[in-house]
Amino acid sequence: MRLVLTGPMCAGKSHVGRALAERLQVPFTDLDRLAEQRIGGAIAPFFAREGEQAFRQLERDLLLDWLSGGGAGVLATGGGTLVEPGNMDAALREATVVLLSVGEEELVRRILRAGRDRPLYLGLDEAGVRQRTRDLLLERGPHYARATVTVDAEAPVEEVVRRIVIAVGAAQES
Repeated sequence: MRLVLTGPMCAGKSHVGRALAERLQVPFTDLDRLAEQRIGGAIAPFFAREGEQAFRQLERDLLLDWLSGGGAGVLATGGGTLVEPGNMDAALREATVVLLSVGEEELVRRILRAGRDRPLYLGLDEAGVRQRTRDLLLERGPHYARATVTVDAEAPVEEVVRRIVIAVGAAQES
């Protein structure tokens, strides 16, 4: 089974992905960690230095490498990875794409707590975080909606994993 997790920043893709892979007894890969390995450091300085387009190309290359690798596994993508042209199509061809759905208010709460170091949120106050989150959800929503299955991710990690296992099982039966 090959699963690609998508959704907004702070939806829980990395935490849920790790637990899901353990439950399914398959390898877990975090696209952000692969990016950091490839560039030899943190994403934010690379993003600031090289620009968003260079980062998106790096993500695309890493995504396509993972998808072409074959074998079972769970991949946690960045919030914008599958929004880029062609990336969602590639993921849908080679894997089951799972959208972790989190409401705007919960996302804002999570970002304010842990995510303001991300490139698209650097230096924003609470009002800026709220507006940026709203804008990104509007922009990316139609792309996220193409996922194979959508799972409510406003629950403890183990419950989200349980929901994914059920949803993916039902999707594969239909």
